[in-house]
Amino acid sequence: MAMQVIFEEMTQPSPRGILLASLTFLFAMHLWRRIRRTLDVHGPPGPFAWPVIGNAVELGKSPHLYFTRMSRKYGDVFQIKLGCRDVVVLNGDAIKQALIKKGFDFAGRPDFASFKYISNGDSMAFGTFSECWKMHRKVAQSTVRMFSTSNNNTKKSFENHVVCEVRELLHIFLKKTKEHQYFQPNTYLVVSTANIMTAVCFGKRYSYDDAEFAQVVGRNDQFTQTVGAGSMVDVMPWLQYFPNPIKTIFENFKDLNREFSKFIINKVVEHRKTIHSSTIRDMTDAFIMALDKQDSSSRISPGKDYVPPTIGDIFGASQDTLSTALQWIILILVRFPHIQLRLQEEVDKVVDRRRLPTIEDQPQLPYVMAFIYEVMRFTSFLPLTIPHSTIVDTDIMGYTIPKDTVIFINQWSSNHDSTKWTQPETFDPLRFLDHSGSLNKDRASSVLIFSLGKRRCIGEELSKMQMFLFTSLLVHQVHFSPDPDNPLSIDYTYGLTLKPNNFYIAVNLRDSIEVLEESQGNLGISQSDRE
Repeated sequence: MAMQVIFEEMTQPSPRGILLASLTFLFAMHLWRRIRRTLDVHGPPGPFAWPVIGNAVELGKSPHLYFTRMSRKYGDVFQIKLGCRDVVVLNGDAIKQALIKKGFDFAGRPDFASFKYISNGDSMAFGTFSECWKMHRKVAQSTVRMFSTSNNNTKKSFENHVVCEVRELLHIFLKKTKEHQYFQPNTYLVVSTANIMTAVCFGKRYSYDDAEFAQVVGRNDQFTQTVGAGSMVDVMPWLQYFPNPIKTIFENFKDLNREFSKFIINKVVEHRKTIHSSTIRDMTDAFIMALDKQDSSSRISPGKDYVPPTIGDIFGASQDTLSTALQWIILILVRFPHIQLRLQEEVDKVVDRRRLPTIEDQPQLPYVMAFIYEVMRFTSFLPLTIPHSTIVDTDIMGYTIPKDTVIFINQWSSNHDSTKWTQPETFDPLRFLDHSGSLNKDRASSVLIFSLGKRRCIGEELSKMQMFLFTSLLVHQVHFSPDPDNPLSIDYTYGLTLKPNNFYIAVNLRDSIEVLEESQGNLGISQSDRE
């Protein structure tokens, strides 16, 4: 009888027993993987990983800096563990070898939980590599190029949108300076950048106090923090199945994606109702025509509407990347007043005070372009790309990388490599000018911000155009000053982008805003266009 009781107790699982068994199983699996990894002499080296959490705690608040430190110890290719996932981190020269020389092998995206909720899993930026994806990207790339470099009319229209928004932004800056003397510009830069993209994508802009618009663009920080490298829910997916702070963050992430998708879909539906094949009003019209035409030829998955996710990618990625870039640009202008002065001098010399800078002025403003490239290099505000994965068994720099391995691309390491850049922690635009004072294009092409290869950002040229126009227009029109009571810092918040912490500035006209005001009439902008 006693033996029967003992047997029943052994066969009836208790919570304590289940926990002990689970921990034993996890430890055994971890030990087995460590042994297998030790025996696999062809795999990348890396630091010791703890059971269950791996190296997650060691990443800290700046994973890109941790990766850079580890690369000095283990080399440009090393392996860590995040939760249950093995992750290979590429640094320095390994990045180009993987993304250019073996671009196909490293072109995948991991099956992260967060990716499935972006554009309902149909996002091009976060989507799986396939023949359908390649055709989708090709159409999207040619359409975006039409708005940046290949079509003079659409390129001029884009310039007009930027000028219009800079004027509105400066009115706010001057008003805030008058009211408060010093103010924080970051929120206004986010809305301003988003407005440019809504003008390009949807043919209209929103007021700065529009509730719907503010909600859509105001939650972007949470999105970038969730999909950034090392997101806990992606490497420890079990965290989403019981109450905890990570689950709460992830539920909010899903909600904001639903809101954003609804916003984009409504705009596409409105466009489909009023579109005319003879006129392309904006980028949404262009995508509708291009993707519907491609769909009718059955080369892209039939029955799927790829216009909303494509527009969502362009709008979402551009407004986040560019608003972050502009925040850094203004912070650095204030932090280095001698550089702000030199930019003003170059723009004045080429453009003078009687007109505004234009895209056509770019070749004659090498220091402006050198400044922009140095902002991208120095801040590396996209420190890591969206995570990649291998789609076949492959190798890199002598190390074997199995299929479906998660790959992190540490762009920061390349932009701060002391073997490539003299004093990389010093901000110096002159490093991008040759002996004759012209832009050194080879040096400029070495800056990694928009990734490389098959996953290279399709909006790169459009983004560079906007950064050039914003920078040249701002230094032409106004002067930025710091708040002496709030010392400037180049500290940041980590996510998919590195966002500078809030800072205070004053903005004052250099002379008159008359030329900028006159541009409204010259651009043919009516009051209805600005609502």
